[in-house]
Amino acid sequence: MTPDEFRKHAHEVVEWMAEYMEHIEDYPVKSAVKPGEIFKKIQDAPPSEPESFSALMKDFEEIIMPGITHWQSPNFFAYFPANTSPPSILAEMLTSALSAQCMIWETSPAAAELEERMMIWLRDLIGLPPDFEGVIQDTASTSTLAAIITAREKISKFMVNEEGFKNAGTLRVYCSDQTHSSVEKAVKIAGIGRKNLVKVAVNDDYSMNQEKLREAITEDKKNGFIPCCIIATLGTTGTASVDPLRAIGEISRENGIWLHVDAAMGGTALILPEFQWMLDGREYIDSFVFNPHKWMFTSFDCSAFFIRDTESLIKTFEILPEYLKTRTRGKVNDYRDWGIPLGRRFRALKLWSVIRSYGTNGLRDKIRYHIRLASRLAENISTEPDFELLAPVSLNLVCFRYHPSGITEDKLNSANELLNHTLNDTGRIYLSHTMLNDRYTLRMVTGQTNVTLDHVEKAWDLIRDKARKIKF
Repeated sequence: MTPDEFRKHAHEVVEWMAEYMEHIEDYPVKSAVKPGEIFKKIQDAPPSEPESFSALMKDFEEIIMPGITHWQSPNFFAYFPANTSPPSILAEMLTSALSAQCMIWETSPAAAELEERMMIWLRDLIGLPPDFEGVIQDTASTSTLAAIITAREKISKFMVNEEGFKNAGTLRVYCSDQTHSSVEKAVKIAGIGRKNLVKVAVNDDYSMNQEKLREAITEDKKNGFIPCCIIATLGTTGTASVDPLRAIGEISRENGIWLHVDAAMGGTALILPEFQWMLDGREYIDSFVFNPHKWMFTSFDCSAFFIRDTESLIKTFEILPEYLKTRTRGKVNDYRDWGIPLGRRFRALKLWSVIRSYGTNGLRDKIRYHIRLASRLAENISTEPDFELLAPVSLNLVCFRYHPSGITEDKLNSANELLNHTLNDTGRIYLSHTMLNDRYTLRMVTGQTNVTLDHVEKAWDLIRDKARKIKF
């Protein structure tokens, strides 16, 4: 592709992007294709001769777009958001044009130093203590894995990295039974083993029960296990519940256990002074993660990982082959030593673009609005006799179900599962679900970048209409 051809097609793509963002509500939110449908439409073998970009765009429209679920639709209420925004998209375009591999400072000094500054901005914005340092990881799953591996090395005096587990004893990791599945994956990858992940019971509001945590640790120590790491969550996936950080922190300090905080979604709310209560007990935290790519309008992927003991993190992950030795080592942050991958994208640029474009006040205004939308939806649900809330409303998530009188639990579960699929099959909205105390629970998240009260109220009207047409 020549520079002139690139310029022509780039303008066409930008026009397509602008049209897409402007008319995104015209698309079905959830793709309706069947398994294998897209695969069968793609050529069996790559072309032997060059094809035009126009041909690619034609196939993109006809083959790819029908198989896309539109996460940026304001009618996307499922999971947690993976938000973007125009400032983030523009910065991603610049990042793609530069295509820098930002593994160490010398491979792009600006990338390393902008990342360092952005982590300071975020640290101060969410209220972490100044002795924390940060690094951008791809996802909270990777950040949590890095935390658990660092905790493993610290408790074993870095012996596992050198010798393996033969003399390390049996390590234990603790989380609530509402904690994200990435913790279970992390203990497997870290070699600790899923049998050594202790899932602690929760309170009525689905937050971790600190007394059950204390009992589990006491019992483990009595039986010769070695407590390694506790995971507290600010905004669980199922209900957005908030674990009691101070109480958990005191237990971790008393027992010399690493405390990692998973605030992947909920951490963004910490930019609001009225939600700083979630961080009460911050002095006990060893590591912390939240995802600007969830609720801070920064394109996936961008996970902000903070740690108090940077030396232990680097000691856990650093390795220095000859080809990575530089004259600046020790004078700068070489972020490839701060996590698992060697290769690193220039993620800080889009974060910089978003924060500067919205300003901190603009970010706070949007987050407050999303929280108000959830409260308004909860009020609407609570006024209907045949619907019920199934968890306290926290942040931007409402958990509820359809519950007409005189129906058994089994039939209620079946009815709500049918309702969920019926709603999603309309293409007008997209919800996801969880199970709470064996009850099929609908989850509705009011956190998409451009969601408004009008979108929420139309969705609620559709939910009521479809629910009341279910035959028992």
